Parts: sequence; structure tokens; C-alpha cells
Amino acid sequence: MAATAAYAAASAVMVPRLSGQPPRCSALPPLPPRLSSSALRGKQSSESRRPMQFQIRASSDETSVDAGELFTDLKEKWDAVENKSTVLLYGGGAIVAVWLSAIIVSAINSVPLLPKLLELVGLGYTGWFVYRYLLFKSSRKELATDIEALKKKIAGTE
Repeated sequence: MAATAAYAAASAVMVPRLSGQPPRCSALPPLPPRLSSSALRGKQSSESRRPMQFQIRASSDETSVDAGELFTDLKEKWDAVENKSTVLLYGGGAIVAVWLSAIIVSAINSVPLLPKLLELVGLGYTGWFVYRYLLFKSSRKELATDIEALKKKIAGTE
């Protein structure tokens, strides 16, 4: 029974070719045809008593960014930088670090049981964190003071 249900779910249903549309393979039934904008307006006026769930309005207050102004601003900021080689080195290092981390994550993800094991470790740590810092009022206050101390340490005001 389970094998036939899996086979039926995996087999594709050929949808008959409609005018001007390429053939599709899908396990889902086809969607109804789109309504034209005039048909939508007529439908909205007939159902005006029912409130619309989504309303999208164009705003005339949209701000446009001038590309020339953006480039001149960036050029001024780049000219103000004294140590250009350091900035380029840090930027290149950041790009290489992101690339290497993506490779490492994809390699870990390809090991069969390791992603599930890491997921369990994450769930366990989340449970411990909730129990340790979020469950009781006194521990929430302790967490808030720890965060404030860390903010002061990072900002250098401590």
C-alpha cells in the first residue's frame, strides 16, 4: 500500500497542452486561468462589501537614488581613507573567509549523519540557554546585565 502511494505521488501527470503553452509535467492539478484586469475590477465592485485582505498602493514619496551622486560620495569617502591597502586587504580577507566557510558548510552538510547530529546539538544548546537565562526572572536580569557589560566593553566605555 505504501509503495503504491509513493509511486503514485512520484509519478508525473501530463497536463494536456493548452493554446500557446508548452507541455508541463506536474503532480499537482493545473491552476485556473488568470483573470484579466477588467474582470478583476468587475469582481471587486460586486464584492465591495467584503474587505480586501491585501491592498497595495503606489507611493509618490518614493526616493530615487542618483547614481552619479552615489559614485561621487563613494569616491570622496575612498579618497578620505588613508590606509587603502589595509582596507583592500581586510575586504579581500572577508570575501575569502565567506567563500571558505561556504565550502566547509557544504562539506559538513554532505556527511550523512553529521547535519542531524549538529541539529540535535543546536536543539540541546537552545534548551539549555532557555533554562539558564530565559526561564526565571532573576536569570533574565543577569542576562540583561551581561549584555549591557558586553556593549560597554565593545564600545570602549568601560
